Amino acid sequence: MSSSTPSLPLARTGVVIVGAGPAGLTVANLLRAAGVDCVVLEAESREFIEQRPRAGFMEEWAVRALARHGLADRLLERAATQGEFEFRFDGERHTVRTAELSGRRHFVYPQPLLVTDLLASYADTAGGDVRFGVREVRLHDIDGDRPAVSYTDPASGERHRIGCDFIAGCDGARGVTRAAIPDDRTVLTRYDHGVAWLALLAEAPPSADGVIFGIHERGLGAHMARSPEVTRYYLQVAPGEDAGNWSHTRVWDELRTRLAAEGAPPLAEGPLLEKVVLDMHNYVVEPMVYGRLHLAGDAAHLVAPIAAKGMNLALHDALLLGDALIAHYRGDDSGLAGYSQACLRRVWQYLEFSQWLSEVLHGASSGDRFRAGTATARLRRLLGSESAGKAFAGLYLGEKADL
Repeated sequence: MSSSTPSLPLARTGVVIVGAGPAGLTVANLLRAAGVDCVVLEAESREFIEQRPRAGFMEEWAVRALARHGLADRLLERAATQGEFEFRFDGERHTVRTAELSGRRHFVYPQPLLVTDLLASYADTAGGDVRFGVREVRLHDIDGDRPAVSYTDPASGERHRIGCDFIAGCDGARGVTRAAIPDDRTVLTRYDHGVAWLALLAEAPPSADGVIFGIHERGLGAHMARSPEVTRYYLQVAPGEDAGNWSHTRVWDELRTRLAAEGAPPLAEGPLLEKVVLDMHNYVVEPMVYGRLHLAGDAAHLVAPIAAKGMNLALHDALLLGDALIAHYRGDDSGLAGYSQACLRRVWQYLEFSQWLSEVLHGASSGDRFRAGTATARLRRLLGSESAGKAFAGLYLGEKADL
């Protein structure tokens, strides 16, 4: 929770950014380029955040927006693009050509690579201040005119305090910034999809160029190309399932069953580098602002990875927040005043699409004939109607953003 400012030696900056993920580092880069002083505080080491497996799909608007700020050079050079994917069900393959339908593509660029690029730009090239491994981060006086953030230095064990004008809370779902807001000043809305996914990272080449959603009465199976050597897979499992119950043999047997279709090439099998069970749930914090604290990314909203929207929403928040903070220092507070509302419009749009897609992907295995029937109807309408296909592709690849 927020507390009164302790009696510690005071350093000062314009903006303290808590969290060095895509959101925090994007804000930091924008502020640094505009000459706004900022400090980034990160609980983990640099090595950890540059290697932590995370999302890999970036919407085209987000890539173009980063490019306009000079933050996408390596991304544009190295990232693959995807403009179609497959649904597999009833033993058949159905291709959805999203690029043709929408005029846009997904960029495949794993989050650790983006974090590495953004860190190099901010810390190595621009000399930005980022402090890793900080402990016991606390926020102070966030509803007043003299906010501050204190933390324990991991090397010396000493407490430090940084006074600031604003705090950007970019420290994710389990971070301290959201917890600093009194419960009666925000509304937390949560939705549980009632399923979980076993997230798998396989040291094996992709078995298709892009994404495959295998819709099966045993549960969803999904394939997502990540690199020439590594492939992401998902298996729908029961909530609370223990990943240790899934041996190498069981995983690959189930993937082959759920992704089977006439004419499909065999899956390229390999060692499993990661097995993690993810419960599919969402939450939204409204508003995303309290006093001088502005939340961004998973600190403000969590979107289940069903539609690959989480990192894209985090970047949308960060780009809006960075621009709004810069405008404040130039005498215009309209961006900060409208920040939460502007972010939440896109958040709710993406949440609605994620819920719709969840019913399509999980209906067949729900054990409910009504849900299964309506899920099949939605799927066949998407595949059989050009207008429905265009609407789906536009949401799947992400709304355009004027950033």
